[in-house]
Amino acid sequence: MTNTESATEQAVTEQSVTEQSATEQAATEQASTEQASTEQATNGSASENAPGKKAAETKAVADKAAAPDVIEVRNPGTGEIVGSVPVRSADEIAATVAELRRHQPGWESLGPDGRKKWLLAFQDWIIDNTEHLADVLQSETAKARGDALIDPSFGADLIGFYARRAAKFLADEHPSPHSPLARVKKLTVAYRPYPVVGVITPWNFPLAMPIMDVFPALAAGATVVLKPSEVTPLSALELARGWEEIGAPPVFAVVTGAGATGAAVIDNVDYVQFTGSTATGRKIAAACVERMIPYSLELGGKDPAIVLADADLERAANGIAFGGMFNAGQVCISIERVYVEEPVYDQFVAKLTEKVAALRQGLDGRAVEHDLGALANENQVRIVQRHVDEAVAAGAKVLTGGKRTGQGTFFEPTVLVDVDHGMTCITEETFGPTLPVIKVADEAEAIRLANDSIYGLSASVWTGDKDRGERIARQLNAGAVNINDVFANLFSFALPMGGWGLSGVGARWGGAAGVRKYCRQKAITKPIMPTQERELFWYPVKLPNLLTAVGAMRLAGARGLRRFNVPALLELKRNSES
Repeated sequence: MTNTESATEQAVTEQSVTEQSATEQAATEQASTEQASTEQATNGSASENAPGKKAAETKAVADKAAAPDVIEVRNPGTGEIVGSVPVRSADEIAATVAELRRHQPGWESLGPDGRKKWLLAFQDWIIDNTEHLADVLQSETAKARGDALIDPSFGADLIGFYARRAAKFLADEHPSPHSPLARVKKLTVAYRPYPVVGVITPWNFPLAMPIMDVFPALAAGATVVLKPSEVTPLSALELARGWEEIGAPPVFAVVTGAGATGAAVIDNVDYVQFTGSTATGRKIAAACVERMIPYSLELGGKDPAIVLADADLERAANGIAFGGMFNAGQVCISIERVYVEEPVYDQFVAKLTEKVAALRQGLDGRAVEHDLGALANENQVRIVQRHVDEAVAAGAKVLTGGKRTGQGTFFEPTVLVDVDHGMTCITEETFGPTLPVIKVADEAEAIRLANDSIYGLSASVWTGDKDRGERIARQLNAGAVNINDVFANLFSFALPMGGWGLSGVGARWGGAAGVRKYCRQKAITKPIMPTQERELFWYPVKLPNLLTAVGAMRLAGARGLRRFNVPALLELKRNSES
């Protein structure tokens, strides 16, 4: 194994902004207990403690400690174990990918319309099973019921978009030749899918995130192996169950596990789509480069909102509260920084604080009772708490929230003021229910501070002048900007979903590009007119033929008198003969 692969194996646990999940910690503790028990059991007779046997047993225990066979899945709101999944080995991943590769030609041969039949059948399955899917989603995330119901509906909408448009998006293109000389050929761009696409998804949207990536790839004609986060793998397994239940071809598989599982996926597939932390994304990019396979990365974000003095403050406060608190702030395009022009700063902060303080937080069942659910794991709670505590220690003030609720991983919706641009709540991705607000003198300062970040996923501008908003949007270093709205780009599948800076490489989707990214382009030229035995500049080189070709290219492509400069051609002829 190369150093790159080793690094990837450590990193590809895919936890967006976490260092180690609660699941991993539990597995490590369990393995340590098992090791202690084994060591105690082997302290029996002298024969049992022979050096060879002792070493073999120690190695076996160490291997088991490093890679448990099963991962327990817990509800972060209650700590309850809600399921368990196997840890798939590298050999199992290789076998899964080989099987997908075997079925891919048949899937591709169905064509976009043949694949559309299965994709729309699966869309039906998602709609018919919405409540069950929301149940599973809540069990492993402790999302609010309203959040959980959005995931399958969003996913069904996206599947329908690509199922119905894939034929158009993947149709051969016939670009116009650049020169009259090229008009003797018919030019074609054809799209052929990568045989196997590997998708690695995070824990914040364990149902919607896989759908975003898996089904555009299937629409393109690729087969897909999905590796969900080990923190929330149950929803992904439901997708695989549903695909099988409708009788679809075996071109979609889910593999579960932690870092080594993700590394094995990268080692075997032809294209990687990853969503998660920037640190992990770097390592995945290095591993893909090592294998010379393409990849797309959607990484961290620290999205700014700019509130101008002419904004509808009621709408801005409502939108920013939603944009910062949806899914307890665990969204790659959450609003995590707010810049407000000085004349309306106090009024806006009062409105925002009132709305955030009124949010209902708690553990939902099937009834829609709360606005916010829990954070995904204990480590995420620690990150959010650290950002709040460090801000307060440096002079910031908490207007509402700022601490855990005392139940599970719930953290109170929080508004921070008196924040400066050096605080970690501004410079680092928080991925939690916090809204730090900064007063700015004017539009120019707001733009400068909004652009003062290593991230560039999305942003929003709130103003009463839509043209002014668009002018500002064009100046922001972000892959998407919403004017007087949040998340609108996410629900507009015709637009690209990609980040600038350390927020990613490539785009997640976006009209035709959302399926074409999973394809290799093939250029084809076909003669339109009868062909000669040889072209003018084919071997053997003959100066008259060469000069004719050079002259024709200048006539077709140069400008002004250079198109007709016969003396220059004669000079070229004399120089070539000497």
